[in-house]
Amino acid sequence: MPSTDASTTSGTDTGTTQTPGNEDTLELRLPDDLADFLAQDAGDPAGGGTDPGGAALAGQGELLDQLAGWGPAVTPVGTLRLLPVRLERDLALITRWMNDSAVASSWNLAGPEAVTANHLRAQLDGDGRSVPCLGVLDGAPMSYWEIYRADLDPVARHYPARPHDTGVHLLIGPVAHRGRGLGSVLLRAVADLVLDHRPSCARVVAEPDLRNFPSVSAFLTAGFRFSAEVDLPDKRAALMIRDRLLRDLM
Repeated sequence: MPSTDASTTSGTDTGTTQTPGNEDTLELRLPDDLADFLAQDAGDPAGGGTDPGGAALAGQGELLDQLAGWGPAVTPVGTLRLLPVRLERDLALITRWMNDSAVASSWNLAGPEAVTANHLRAQLDGDGRSVPCLGVLDGAPMSYWEIYRADLDPVARHYPARPHDTGVHLLIGPVAHRGRGLGSVLLRAVADLVLDHRPSCARVVAEPDLRNFPSVSAFLTAGFRFSAEVDLPDKRAALMIRDRLLRDLM
């Protein structure tokens, strides 16, 4: 996993540090090929089809309780869908986001498409413990997510993991969507999706960089609580937890 953080202000996990720039309006329109993807996805909830990555996810979804079929989340800012990544359709867009300077410093995936492809393929060709997803808000692709089994991930060596702990990483892509508080709204919605569709999961966890104050703040606003400081190989992280038992109180 890359070093990923979440907040409302940058293009890292839900964004980390607010960076000035021109609004990226090109990415707010649904591309024709993605529209075809959505139409196909609606008829094939398992995410199968001819794409090898989609087929892999369809066959290995049990570790995350068939994420591809979770359905949409209605939020105050629109309807969000998590669509498992398909390289042939999504690689160019995700690569463009990874090469944004505000994103590259945290994800460490800047470079040609092959760099991003290798990162995605490691998940798509794996056993399904981590599912890369495109976040589509009211029909517009605007975020990249990784939903993963934290209890089966190397991060579990660094905190007292519990069975079925589920982790989230988030990147907000278009500049126009950053710094508006969207990160917190989307984090809460996705955490609720996890808890709604994974009955064995009692906690949603995340590990933003402890120094990334906007990121930590975004998680707190999204109903996560600060649990501990954790030393990871690439950073000192804030362990953030959203508890099933406390979800209606936070």
